[in-house]
Amino acid sequence: MLGRKLAARLGRDGTADELELVDIAGAPVVADVAEPGVAERLVASRPDTIFHLAAVLSGEAEADFDKGYRVNLDGTRALLEAIRAVGGGYRPRVVFASTIAVFGAPFPEAIGDEFHSTPLTSYGTAKAMSELLLADYTRRGFLDGVGIRLPTICVRPGAPNRAASGFFSSIIREPLVGEDAVLPVSEDVRHWFASPRAAIGFLVHAASLDSAVLGDRRSVTMPGVSETVAGQIESLRRVGGDGAVAHIRREPDETIARIVAGWPERFDTRRADALGFRADADFDEIVRVHVEDELS
Repeated sequence: MLGRKLAARLGRDGTADELELVDIAGAPVVADVAEPGVAERLVASRPDTIFHLAAVLSGEAEADFDKGYRVNLDGTRALLEAIRAVGGGYRPRVVFASTIAVFGAPFPEAIGDEFHSTPLTSYGTAKAMSELLLADYTRRGFLDGVGIRLPTICVRPGAPNRAASGFFSSIIREPLVGEDAVLPVSEDVRHWFASPRAAIGFLVHAASLDSAVLGDRRSVTMPGVSETVAGQIESLRRVGGDGAVAHIRREPDETIARIVAGWPERFDTRRADALGFRADADFDEIVRVHVEDELS
């Protein structure tokens, strides 16, 4: 989803001479970056900038341990090794999509970039290890890496995916088109959000950022909106009306609730703010972005 929107943004901006789009399905180049030899073929043309978004998301990575690590860790290592093997002074900018799931409870009231990385899911663990690889390969001069720890992206367009966070989008997306959505957690759950439009802004800014200002700390937590499920529902009411809210069904799910309980709620993103990354103003804006970009 983000890759498609990123490609469209780069095309509109005219900032890329050429784009090569790679995905596991539905892309001009269909490939699995974790398969032997694939990453080497992808970097043979020596692209200046590589956006590494490929991942098995949180719920699926928790359900399928082997698949999660094969893609999220082994696939990342394969890509970085392929870049290193090119040699000849090749040093591309690699923008790596990381996640706030690299942090684990117990949390302070607001989590800063210097908070220790102790993830409580396999997805977050693989991403945290990939952040370390990105920093070390950058330190050794093989590439110029920038890791952006994305908030939960909401509202995700399209069909529901296997992310444990998927309900955050479903309780907005489906009701806005008159369909029912399941809420598996309590309304007092608070989380950290960014719209797809804001996320694309993060990626584009990371590609052009003067990375020297990052020093050896190559990954940065992105700004976002801290909101409760109850606050989400009220934003839905303000944008879509009471009829939309009526489509939300409460069906508690202990597995989802357990995973979400280990996720952070608020961040101190003064480092990202100083670097020029910009988030949505509030959750009402996140809902309006979805209406503008997907429903109009």
